[in-house]
Amino acid sequence: MTSTPGASQRWLPKAGRPRRPAQLDRATAEEIGGGIDPQTLGAIAHMTADVVVRRGRASADPDVLERLITLVDREGIDAVAGLWADSPSNTLPGALWRMYQLWDWVRSSPRTFALHYRMGMDAAPVEHAVAGASEPPAPDDVVALADQVLAGVFAGELDVALDRAAAFCRVVATGATHDADSLDASGSAPDSHESRGTGLGNPDQAVRRIVSSARTLARTAEDLQEAAALWRTRRLD
Repeated sequence: MTSTPGASQRWLPKAGRPRRPAQLDRATAEEIGGGIDPQTLGAIAHMTADVVVRRGRASADPDVLERLITLVDREGIDAVAGLWADSPSNTLPGALWRMYQLWDWVRSSPRTFALHYRMGMDAAPVEHAVAGASEPPAPDDVVALADQVLAGVFAGELDVALDRAAAFCRVVATGATHDADSLDASGSAPDSHESRGTGLGNPDQAVRRIVSSARTLARTAEDLQEAAALWRTRRLD
């Protein structure tokens, strides 16, 4: 496992935080042969996403599954982003990008995700049941759940994995909203910077970042649920 940034960088989901040097970012791709047009880049995104999913489903080798799950750790989130991040959410590469992005967020900030999941699960019981987290989840539990959900992309039903990820996002987003409301009402700094992952003593800054995180997760949930519905009707490609 590669090292993670400090708490002030960890707590808010960020798409651009690199782990290792990118293997194929957009700038590099555009320098090849005078540039790659958007249509070709889109075709590359769809082709690679299809290969990754089919490779996982065609293999019973647990080592293959592990390599696919830890793709971000080995190649870097920016390398995956260079392939899939610009793909629409209603496409297979767009759905895979959101799954890997969520996995990376959880791995980077397990304490924050566990805290907000615990704060949100009672207010979102249906989503909690779909997500399938332990009760109440500890940081290690949310990491294990992220692994299980991503594994479902390759070794289970893709729509189920997408639905579980969407439900997980909604529970955490609900908890983050409650957390922001409680901090805003108290007007005091978080009692545990590490648990919230903000690294901020200013309550206004903490509230703004938690609200931003909740909105990001809520949008991600919508995207993942739409992708699940499209997969069930064979329209996610």
